[in-house]
Amino acid sequence: MAIINPHINFNGNAEEAFNFYKSVFGGEFAKIIRFKDLASPEFSVSEKEENKIMHIALPIGKSNLLMANDVPEILGKTNENENRSKISISAESKEEADKLFNGLSAGGQIEMPIADSPWGSYFGMFRDKYGIEWMVDFDPNYKGQI
Repeated sequence: MAIINPHINFNGNAEEAFNFYKSVFGGEFAKIIRFKDLASPEFSVSEKEENKIMHIALPIGKSNLLMANDVPEILGKTNENENRSKISISAESKEEADKLFNGLSAGGQIEMPIADSPWGSYFGMFRDKYGIEWMVDFDPNYKGQI
């Protein structure tokens, strides 16, 4: 079966954001590539952007990766207030849902506090301090099948 891994664009703060995400999810980065790592005569990188992130990946759980990059200034600025797709996390317990919700929403804006929902799951939504939108869900009846 295919695996879907979210990929986020940042305006120069991908590394900061991913260190924050790593502090919540734990683990180690699977890969970090900076723009300077790809510099060549055919692909020049300005000194201002050489340490920005070209690709970063953080494994989450058994088979998921959260990935991102900084958008080079030559390509323009990413709209941090646009209505992006949300990243949905399915927690394995109510305690894990609370830990992830409280950790990731710190400094952000809560759209829906985490609580028992009318549809039977424990659910909450927020925009983190980097403008990324998240949904955290724990469904005690979910058995890993859709």
